[in-house]
Amino acid sequence: MATATMMTTTQDKAAVQELIAGMAKARYEKNARAIAAPYAKDAAIYNLAPPLVHQGIDLAETQAWLDTWEGPITIEPRDFAVTIAGDTAFAHGYMRMLGRKKGADHDVNFWMRETLCLAREGDGWTIVHEHTSVPFYMDGNNRPAFDLEPE
Repeated sequence: MATATMMTTTQDKAAVQELIAGMAKARYEKNARAIAAPYAKDAAIYNLAPPLVHQGIDLAETQAWLDTWEGPITIEPRDFAVTIAGDTAFAHGYMRMLGRKKGADHDVNFWMRETLCLAREGDGWTIVHEHTSVPFYMDGNNRPAFDLEPE
């Protein structure tokens, strides 16, 4: 028999997975407001773009980035594991970015690593920290390892 705690944890994990899927949908639709919606105003965001840290989502900056893409942007989540501890959630997995930059003659297509830390707010979850990274080859060339794929 499932306990109330197990059922709540299962529901919370499903809610976090749904939030991650919603982020992918918002990016595909190039909707800056929907992208920003699950983030805390002061979320510490370590993404691929400088500077080293962003505090929250800047709608104008996000829209400017979205406008550099020819069509939809696919950022496909894969293999996300979610851990719930009270009012805190931790999720990590992979994201595949696929799309075409305006003026480019080929698609962008690579995998990156993603870690999210979330806090419960009311009946939902808010992202308070995001860390996105791409591994680099350690051969002295500092080339990003865009050719890697999850197993």
